[in-house]
Amino acid sequence: MSRERTYRFAVALGHGAMRALDLTVEGIGAEHVPTRGPVLLAATHVSYPDFVFIQSAARSSGRFVRFMTRHDVWHVPGLARPMDAMRHIPVDRQAPAAAYVKARRLLREGEAVCAFPEAGISYSYTVRSLMRGVASLARETGAPVVPVALWGPQRVYSVGVPDERGKEPRPSLRRGRRVDVSFGRPVTVGPDEDLTEWTCHLGALLTDQLEELQRLPHHVPRPGERAPWYPAHLGGHAPTRAEAAHLDVVPRSAVSPTWGPG
Repeated sequence: MSRERTYRFAVALGHGAMRALDLTVEGIGAEHVPTRGPVLLAATHVSYPDFVFIQSAARSSGRFVRFMTRHDVWHVPGLARPMDAMRHIPVDRQAPAAAYVKARRLLREGEAVCAFPEAGISYSYTVRSLMRGVASLARETGAPVVPVALWGPQRVYSVGVPDERGKEPRPSLRRGRRVDVSFGRPVTVGPDEDLTEWTCHLGALLTDQLEELQRLPHHVPRPGERAPWYPAHLGGHAPTRAEAAHLDVVPRSAVSPTWGPG
C-alpha cells in the first residue's frame, strides 16, 4: 500500500474540500463494489469533480479506483506525475486505443477501473449517447460491470447553457449540499454478446439509477424554483435532450440513446 501514498494524499485533500463546503456524500449500494479482483465501474457524468465523489462513496470497498480521464488533465502543470502515480488513465477521444489498452491491463492486474461511457457531461442531465468501450473491456477481460449514477454535484461545478458572453456557470461555494452516489448490482458481458445491444442495456440501467436519485425529495426543486440544474422531463429547466444536442460534443462512434426521455 506504500505506493498509494499519492492517492491517499489526494483523497485527504478531497475530504478537506468537502468538509470546507460542508458537503455530504452518501453511497447507496456500495456493497456491490467487490473488495478485490477486477471490476469496471461505468458511471454517469454530471459534474467536473465526479471522480472525487465516486471514490469517496466507494471507500467502504477499500479500493483505490483508477479513473479514465480526459488526457488534457496531464497537461496541467504539476498534475502529470501524481495522475500517473495514482494510475489514472488518460483518454484522448481522437485516439482512444492507448486508453483502452491501459484500462485492459489494469483490469487484468485486478484493479478497479472507472469509465464515463458518455464521454462527457450531459447538458440535459439525462444519460446521453454511450461509447461501447465498457462493453468491449468487460467482454474481453471478464470483469464485472458496476453501473454508477450520481446526483447533486452538478450544483457544485458542472456545464450549463452559456450566457450572452459565452460563459458557462462558475463553481458554487455554497455550503451544505448533498451528493448521492448509487452503485448498481454487477452485470457481465458474455463472450458472444453484441456490444451495441449491451450498451443500450447499460443506458437503460444508468437511466433508472439516475432518475431514482433525481426524484429523491432533497434533490427535487422547490415549487416555483427555477432549476437549470434539474432535467426538463422531470420538471426542471435544463435543456431538453434535443435542445442540448448542439452543446453535447458526442463522438460519432457513440451509440445513440434508446433509453430515457424521447
